[in-house]
Formats: sequence, C-alpha cells, structure tokens
Amino acid sequence: MRIHIATDHAGLEFSADLSRHLAAAGHDVVDHGPTSYDALDDYPSFCINAALAVVADQSAGIECLGVVFGGSGNGEQIAANKVTGARAALVWNESTALLARQHNDANLISIGARQHSIDEAKHFIDVFIAEPFSGEPRHARRVDQLAEFESTGLIAGHEIGF
Repeated sequence: MRIHIATDHAGLEFSADLSRHLAAAGHDVVDHGPTSYDALDDYPSFCINAALAVVADQSAGIECLGVVFGGSGNGEQIAANKVTGARAALVWNESTALLARQHNDANLISIGARQHSIDEAKHFIDVFIAEPFSGEPRHARRVDQLAEFESTGLIAGHEIGF
C-alpha cells in the first residue's frame, strides 16, 4: 500500500523513523516534507500536499492512506481536511485508530508527535492501516452525507443552515 506522510518541525525526527518502519512492512512511502529542520516552518502546505496525493491516488484506484503529524496533530488534521475528499481523523489511542477506519472510512490520520512515544504512534498507524472500513449501512450513509455536503453544501433530507 502507498502511504503518504507529512509533518512539520515537531515531527521531523519521527518522520524518518516512520518511513523506515513503513517501508520495512512493505509499504511504498511518499514523504511530503519537510526535508530539513526549520523551527519556523509551516505545516499546512506539507499536510495539504499529502492529503491531495491520497485523494488523487484513491481516485486513480491506487490503494493508499495518509499520515500527518505535528506537535499536537490538531492543525495538521485541520489542514488535511481542507482538501475535498480527505477524511482525516485525529488519533490518540488504538480505539480511535480502529474507529477512524471502521466507522468513518478515514483516509488519513493525524497524530501529535509531542503527545506520544514513537512506538505508540507507530502502533496507532499500523492499526489504522490494517483496519478496513466496515461498510455498515449506517456508517456508509454518514460518509456519503459528508461527501454530499462537501460537494453541494446540502444533505438530502436534512436541514442544513442556521
């Protein structure tokens, strides 16, 4: 499986270790940066590029997922979710990694590199990658509603607005 990754300065050291870990597991790793340490770098472009690549690959029928990470993982998740078709979930334990795939068909996860050990983060990522979307009708319906809103600003049969 192809795995797109991105970070900022807070996760740069983890990025190299994660790339080796994923490659050793047989994955094709594409690192969207950064490539060198800069304490003032900005994560949005790195994470948006990873999310764009995930969405493009999936649209082309390529099996792939993405992982973005930074100090807390919050900003990185927000950035990834600005991409149409991206469903990035903030993961902080095994359960959230499982549920991101099972219930939300997340195609990216975000992890706080300053919140977890490298071994914990790698475990969450491995769990996420291994877990399929359940396809249960209630979960599929909700994922479809999110995609519908993303493309039209509406959800058929539901009032949207204030």
